[in-house]
This record gives sequence, C-alpha cells and structure tokens, in this order.
Amino acid sequence: MIPIRDHNPSGRTPYVTYALMALNIGIFLSYWPLFNDPRALNLFFYEWAMIPAVVSQDSAYGTLVSSMFLHGGLMHLAGNMLFLWIFGDNMEEEMGHVGYLLFYLAGGLCAGLAHYIAAPYSPVPTVGASGAIAGVMGGYLLLFPKARVDILLFFIVIVRIITIPAWIMLGLWFSLQVFGGAGTNPDEGGVAYWAHAGGFVAGIVLTLPLFLRRGAARYWSRTDGHPPHPEAKYRYVRSHIPQVPRK
Repeated sequence: MIPIRDHNPSGRTPYVTYALMALNIGIFLSYWPLFNDPRALNLFFYEWAMIPAVVSQDSAYGTLVSSMFLHGGLMHLAGNMLFLWIFGDNMEEEMGHVGYLLFYLAGGLCAGLAHYIAAPYSPVPTVGASGAIAGVMGGYLLLFPKARVDILLFFIVIVRIITIPAWIMLGLWFSLQVFGGAGTNPDEGGVAYWAHAGGFVAGIVLTLPLFLRRGAARYWSRTDGHPPHPEAKYRYVRSHIPQVPRK
C-alpha cells in the first residue's frame, strides 16, 4: 500500500518542503560514490549517522540532526521524499514556512530520541528523514483526518489505485510501526520502528497548539474532518494500450 497523492491542494508554494527535498537529495548524491566502497561508507556513517551506543558514550547528540538528512539507498530516499511531497505542503501552508521548518526538525529530533531510548546501546547506525516525516504525517492526521488519499494497492498480482480517507491510511501505517517495534529487537538494526512511531506521536503533540487555535473539535465540525477548501479532482484516463485476451 503506497500513497501516491492526496486530494488536498495547497494554496501557496511549499518552499520549505521543496528545499528539504532538495537538501536530502543533494546530500545523498554527495556521498553516493561511497556505496562502491563499503569501508568508506561505514566510516562516513560512523561520523554522521546517529549511533545510539556512540551517543551514550560520547554524547554525540549532533548526529540526531545530521542523521535526518542521510539515507541508506535510493529506495529509502525515494520513499521518504514521496511521503514528504504528499503530506508536507499542507502542513507548511497551515504552519507557515518558518513554523513548519521548526516543526519538521523538532519531529525529527523526537523521533531520534525515541529510537535512542528504545536501544541506547545499539551499535547500528540510524539514518533517514522518515522520523521527521512521520511527524508531518501525525500533524496531517490531526488537521485533515478525512482528506482523501490515493494509494497504489498491491495484492499478489492485482494492482489497483483506490482512494481512502487519510485517517485509515495513516492509522494503519502507525499501527504497523507499533507492531513492528514490539516484534523486533532495535539493537539488531533494520527498520527504526520506534523512531517512526515516536515521530508520529510528536507530530500530533506539536500540532495541538495550532489545532486548538483553529477551534479544536469545532474545526472538525466546520470541515467534517476534510480540508477547509475544495479538494482536487483527478481524472483517470483509460490506457490506449490494447488488451490481449486470454485464450
């Protein structure tokens, strides 16, 4: 289940979201050649990635920030940038450019701390913007629970695009992070489930002041959980590629 877009258009240019995407992509490309040299890549990640054991031993708290702009591969980067592109513009519009940037960084820091608390002596480097982006998703859930999201659904050999409310997609995603975190050992590496879950919860908490200023439950009553503006309409065009019938 992969989100590909929402029906929640932004009313102004999300400069910070674009800048964050460009920064993440640019930094990744700057050390992309190191993937051909595992030793050099490991040394690079040891210096800049968040390694809980090193944080515990040397108080390397700066890596909580630097690790937010590193990625472990092209698919890791592409997936994170897709989620940021879908959900970031609306949060930036609601919070303003500076407020949104501070919100993004704070969500990423909370996500890193959540992972550190879950595995304070893990020697495994932790990289990725997904904790900060999880914060964006948590805030989006609070403000736009019924915004419609198009997802690409894979079921064995069936591929479909379906539209569901944001609360279903984001709620399911968060549940998977919690169950994944409960069922794995963070000391052994892999997906940083608790960073994702921690960032998501932090995003909701950090968005609460804005939500309360909007009127809290009254805000939902006025919009019925939908974005407070007309949603985008997408038209699906039938493919011109002829179908070959089965014999």
